[in-house]
Amino acid sequence: MLTSQTQTTPDALGQTSLTDLPLHDMANALRALSMDAVEKAKSGHPGMPMGMADVATALFSRFMMIDPSRPDWPDRDRFILSAGHGSMLLYAMHHLLGYADMPIEQIRSFRQLGAITAGHPEHGHTLGVETTTGPLGQGLTTAVGMALAERMMNARFGDDLVGHYTYVIAGDGCLMEGISQEAIDLAGHLKLSKLIVLWDDNGISIDGRTTLSTSTDQIARFRAAGWDALSVDGHAPHAVIDAIAEARESERPVLIACRTTIGFGAPTKAGTEAVHGAPLGAAEIEGARARLGWNHPPFEVPEAVRAAWASVAARGRAAREAWEARLAAAPQRRAFEVAIDGELPADFDEKLVAYKKELSDTAPSVASRKASEMVLGVVNAATDLTLGGSADLTHSNLTHTKGLVSVSPGNYAGRYLHYGIREHAMAAVMNGLALHRGFIPYGGTFMVFSDYARGAMRLSALMGQRVVYVLTHDSIGLGEDGPTHQPVEHLAMLRATPNLNVFRPGDAVETLEAWQLALHAEGTPSVLALSRQNLPTFRTEHREENLTGYGAYVAKKPKRRRDVTLLATGSEVEIAFKAAELLEARGVDAAIVSMPCWELFEKQSPDYRRAVLGTAPRVGIEAAARLGWDRWIGERGRFVGMTGFGASAPAPALYEQFNITPEAVVDATCELLTCA
Repeated sequence: MLTSQTQTTPDALGQTSLTDLPLHDMANALRALSMDAVEKAKSGHPGMPMGMADVATALFSRFMMIDPSRPDWPDRDRFILSAGHGSMLLYAMHHLLGYADMPIEQIRSFRQLGAITAGHPEHGHTLGVETTTGPLGQGLTTAVGMALAERMMNARFGDDLVGHYTYVIAGDGCLMEGISQEAIDLAGHLKLSKLIVLWDDNGISIDGRTTLSTSTDQIARFRAAGWDALSVDGHAPHAVIDAIAEARESERPVLIACRTTIGFGAPTKAGTEAVHGAPLGAAEIEGARARLGWNHPPFEVPEAVRAAWASVAARGRAAREAWEARLAAAPQRRAFEVAIDGELPADFDEKLVAYKKELSDTAPSVASRKASEMVLGVVNAATDLTLGGSADLTHSNLTHTKGLVSVSPGNYAGRYLHYGIREHAMAAVMNGLALHRGFIPYGGTFMVFSDYARGAMRLSALMGQRVVYVLTHDSIGLGEDGPTHQPVEHLAMLRATPNLNVFRPGDAVETLEAWQLALHAEGTPSVLALSRQNLPTFRTEHREENLTGYGAYVAKKPKRRRDVTLLATGSEVEIAFKAAELLEARGVDAAIVSMPCWELFEKQSPDYRRAVLGTAPRVGIEAAARLGWDRWIGERGRFVGMTGFGASAPAPALYEQFNITPEAVVDATCELLTCA
């Protein structure tokens, strides 16, 4: 039988609470609930919860400051289960800690339809789940964003209001994924001292021993990236407690390598890949109960153990109440609450509308990436919530504006982040910044590199986070850099993502309106697909109404009748206007519909969509792949766009080469109509 150990280590409040606490009994409750839930579901991953139960117990019993009665308390410690396949570890803790949405019935319903105990933790579906995890490495990198947000909020509001830690449980898979290198490099560079990663160092992955595929010295790797790193026996709670206490005093982020046995306690399967992703089976569970000394029926936990876990929640509640008293007396209380709530200033829209009138009056001919920079100058001056950045393309994405100070190691009061050439990490870090609250993050890269950021962008949409992706160089119009940098299929892929607004503005006015909508979209991330080439302003008549908010609208009405409807986005709206002039000379009356955001157009009423699209034949124009356009142009419609990849040449030559021209639009129209 495995013996129980007790500790009397002072907790994070400097008091000796939970004296003589049976830590292994607390941990065994997590193991038992995990293996019972997986067995009942006949699906799941019992190995990691059983292996990391001692580490999680050490962390929560002595250090974690959370209050299940107020899961969104702003200065709570953040806990991220990056190895999300071990979700039962988290659900078991939440059940024992007393989260209102986690009764035993939810544990019994693990992985079943309608239950909140999903196969991988989902933010927004379960109280206390800080981020959706599952794609390995995403949780770790999102946690970097949360730890960065803590340091930045601390720089603004001080130790009395902001001083929490970010803890991560990560597995071998998280550290193998390429995004982890981007994450640890950035975190080490920025010296995110309140970030502590507990690595489940069990040496097992799905295929077997990790030595099948890796020989990396993770301790050396993290130290090379600017972290402190420790190694402990993950089944010795006292050693884990001492290591966490040491890590909390570091001026750097810290990795604690916890040497564990996957499926700890299972008599024949422990330490093997057999416990990674399959139920243990009744006989193995019976043997595990005997080895662990857990003589209780499935899903039953003794009251003494429940009381021990409840004391963790009680400690957190006391800490939360003390924090609330400090907040109530703080002169910065209103500013702090506004930041946490993400509340834009009352005069924010007024300032944007005033600038929109200026744009309509002056009608600049600028690239939409430049128009974005101009709008951001107004936005960043109007609110402190926005937090900019770029993946080493600041002067191409034009994401920096006057007065923004860069964030640097030890200097967290700035509002601009240099993410380095780390598109994947940038997207996940922005998710962490948004989830933490206090900021509206936006970050730039070339649109073609949304391929690298795709995993985190999908999670932005899945979690409903207000993150803005500034994706410039949005078509073959970027020119000489050639097909490796020219996005063709990317608009279709991004538009296929649920709950993601993809804006491709056609001029400076639409660019402003897209920014206004993105910043107000609290439950939806946004993409701004922006041009390198200059675009004339066609919205020269000022309207306070945000027409981009309709997704599509008639930008040019026919003079007499509608013979054809030209549908275009972004830089191709200009082509539509030039084609309409050529068609008019042939006696064809064309309406022009600008479609800056398909997703918002889909949300309009059927009557509005019919009125905009009309009954005349339609021609779609976009320097991208056709996929998705047939919905708008119909069976009789024509499409002027890309059918393959681009080439290296100046933009005008490329548009001629690939036949995306006003003349091509005229030809497509004349295939539909009898032209003079």
